Amino acid sequence: MQLQIYTVDAFSSRPFSGNPAAVVPLTQTLDEDTLQQVATELNLSETAYVKPIVGEGEGVPWITAARYSLRWFTPVQEIPLCGHATLATAHVLFHQLGNTSSQLEFETLSGVLVTRRDGQNIIMNFPTNVAEALTPEQEQQLTPLVQAATPGLRVHQVLLSHTLKYLLIRLHDSHSREELEALKPKYREMEDVHDGSLVMGVVVSVAGGGDTTYHAFSRFFAPLYGVDEDPVTGSAHTVLGPYWAAELGRKELNFRQCSKRGGDVRVNVQDDGRVDITGPATTVIQGHINV
Repeated sequence: MQLQIYTVDAFSSRPFSGNPAAVVPLTQTLDEDTLQQVATELNLSETAYVKPIVGEGEGVPWITAARYSLRWFTPVQEIPLCGHATLATAHVLFHQLGNTSSQLEFETLSGVLVTRRDGQNIIMNFPTNVAEALTPEQEQQLTPLVQAATPGLRVHQVLLSHTLKYLLIRLHDSHSREELEALKPKYREMEDVHDGSLVMGVVVSVAGGGDTTYHAFSRFFAPLYGVDEDPVTGSAHTVLGPYWAAELGRKELNFRQCSKRGGDVRVNVQDDGRVDITGPATTVIQGHINV
């Protein structure tokens, strides 16, 4: 059996930057082992499986359907939310498969996610995932993880998003973007000091300071998901958006995720507990995989 496959660089308008994701359009149901084996073989941070939800006789589903099921797999397991792979999926539907809808709805483990066109960009409407202060017990349990993720840097604040199991570490304002970019986490130590019961991903962020383009910078580490560093992480901005909106007193924010590939993410925090996350994408590879 052959499956159609696209590799898309999300949060980038040019190839070889942003965050690559694989998108696999499905018209059949595949078993869990096959879904995971394909994602492991592709070995990207996420592989997205998208399947149209339509009734019989409703036309060509890739062109006319506006509602789809969507699942995301890392090389080691399924995850509850992935922003860049959702962006990549919408890009493939709109620009590769010719979908004519103005917006698309995806049924996911995180509820219904809506994407819509915005010129060459795509806007994703996601639920916010607010990070909360640690309890004394959590602080004691997670201090070794914080130290392994930020060796040599001063930490201003540590918060936890329980819904995503993301730890948000804000560096002291004395640190710069360049110091964040130079950060070398101890990935194997991060795996050893925590079992994933509270945290599966770590977001390290620093204020934009005097930067006139970006309000804040970040990096994202997830060795427990099998991904040491994710280049540009849409889901992390469902945490970063509400945090920095409250800190800076503004709802529209521009972020830069400072991995080697890097990417720009625009976030608009809504009043209904959701965020609009906007970015471009570009298709790099198109082909088939034999299963």
